[in-house]
Amino acid sequence: MQIEGDAGAVAVAVLRPQWPAPPWVGAAVSLRDGGVSAPPFASLNLATHVGDDPVAVAENRRRLRAALALPAEPLWLAQQHGTGVVDADRLDANRLAADRSGGGPLQGDAAVTWQAGRVLAVLVADCLPVLLARRDGRAVAIAHAGWRGLAAGVLEASVTALDCPGQGLHAWLGPVIGPEHFEVGEEVRAAFCRGDARSQDAFERNARGRWQCDLHGLARQRLAALGVQSVQGERRCSYGLARSFYSYRRDGVTGRMAALIWLNPA
Repeated sequence: MQIEGDAGAVAVAVLRPQWPAPPWVGAAVSLRDGGVSAPPFASLNLATHVGDDPVAVAENRRRLRAALALPAEPLWLAQQHGTGVVDADRLDANRLAADRSGGGPLQGDAAVTWQAGRVLAVLVADCLPVLLARRDGRAVAIAHAGWRGLAAGVLEASVTALDCPGQGLHAWLGPVIGPEHFEVGEEVRAAFCRGDARSQDAFERNARGRWQCDLHGLARQRLAALGVQSVQGERRCSYGLARSFYSYRRDGVTGRMAALIWLNPA
């Protein structure tokens, strides 16, 4: 996995997915280095809802946009751990509706676009970011897949929004809390196994009678059921690598990384 940082005078560290998406599909995941936030958010925190200084977050977002030469400000979502997919190509109508209802930022855990120049983003600090691209390069989507959203069907909703059979998609799974650190109760295992008994393969009972959960494995199972055959991913654990990744389960009060995807002009 290539790690780069190039924002002129400011180095910003990001991961660049290695996957067979068309060359005009841009994608990246930010790491912790290169920002101005103070501990416990040090340093490239991109979330406004975690208690960080808003001025620092704004500067971090500016640096990320410069480092990646993004064609626009990312669409930052108010994530709900659900299955809502925001159509970025109807952004104006969606934002007006949110403003009228007092809802503030657009709520959702996934987004889709068919237009070049619109940047989709999700914020993560242990949850799984999933990037999706049509093989023909006509559209891309992104999903925030914590266990609740994954069990509820956020990947299924995202694939549906791309209006393409699974065989016509590429998927990339980003950094996530690994099974060695993600301990869950029986209710989490049951939420997956009720829908698909094969999900039990992603859970291993530990000495405390609870379960170690493999979110990557669960996502791959769900994508396979949707017919998505081209799946790549980044297996490094957000919990275990504090120098590179934020982790809510490890630190509690902490920042957020961003996964991003967009279409450049073909």
